[in-house]
Amino acid sequence: MTESCDALVVGAGPTGLACGIELQQRGVKTVLVEKGCVVNSIYHYPTNMSFFTTPELLEIGNIPMTSLNEKPNRTEALKYYRRVADHYGLDIRQYERVERIAGEDHAFQLFTTDRLGCRHVYQARKVVLATGYYDVPNMLDVPGEELDKVLHYYKEAHPYYNHDVAVIGGKNSAAIAALELFWTGARVTLIHRGPGLSSKVKYWIKPNIENRIKNGEIPAYFHSRVLEIQKDSLRVATPEGEITLQNDFVLALIGYRPDLEFLNATGITLEAETGRPRTNPDTLESERAGVYLAGVIVAGMHTNEIFIENGRLHGRLIAEAIASRLSA
Repeated sequence: MTESCDALVVGAGPTGLACGIELQQRGVKTVLVEKGCVVNSIYHYPTNMSFFTTPELLEIGNIPMTSLNEKPNRTEALKYYRRVADHYGLDIRQYERVERIAGEDHAFQLFTTDRLGCRHVYQARKVVLATGYYDVPNMLDVPGEELDKVLHYYKEAHPYYNHDVAVIGGKNSAAIAALELFWTGARVTLIHRGPGLSSKVKYWIKPNIENRIKNGEIPAYFHSRVLEIQKDSLRVATPEGEITLQNDFVLALIGYRPDLEFLNATGITLEAETGRPRTNPDTLESERAGVYLAGVIVAGMHTNEIFIENGRLHGRLIAEAIASRLSA
């Protein structure tokens, strides 16, 4: 089946939704295609996560966001973005993956596959990529990483009660997971290649976990790295030499990155060192004419430069450029 639209937005996270809203408000017929659910990344955040920002900085489409506390939590954010999508009647195709983008400016063809395995083709005059970075975890690249007990996402602590769990990493996600696991009755060990916890760990989390480490309640190995993951143990290189740890589960929380392979296949030129795509700063159009980039993928591997708070602003910039060119 083939459908036509003025613009197709790949990704329905907060930035993708913001792009869809801004385009729609300018009379641009827009379809959003999302390989997961709406705001899929936020859905996969830890169940009890709270944002580090205030509600107004997560708002899109001039729809106010309310929260019971100063900082909104995951559940409130999911409800908010669903409400925004409903309010604007956005045309969102969930659980549909874009496999390939062919054609050229004003005459693109996007080939997709939905959750039932059915194939679709969209004809679009413009394309916006708002694919985020949370879907591609950084890997440890060690033997045994393919074992089922190794996870790159943390949801909640309950399944790990009374088990030996190694948390790899030293930033927010690792610190929060280690604390919640400890509170839930897991035997937690923290392993990080750096000299200590990141200075960017949230201010209300850092003293708590540092005290647990100081008291020996959460053993921590810094300047250390995993050498091999085995079914019931880990081999770890530490400054004092190699050790073996009893282990049931590994949470490798060492960050995520944009899908650079997809961007390359789409014809987006990336800087070799940073993975940063080349874009026009005034319009966010890439070097492939008619293809625009929005959100964190604009920063390449520097994923700490763009968040929901500033990525959501890309929608207006892109929509103004597309609307002006379609009407020219």
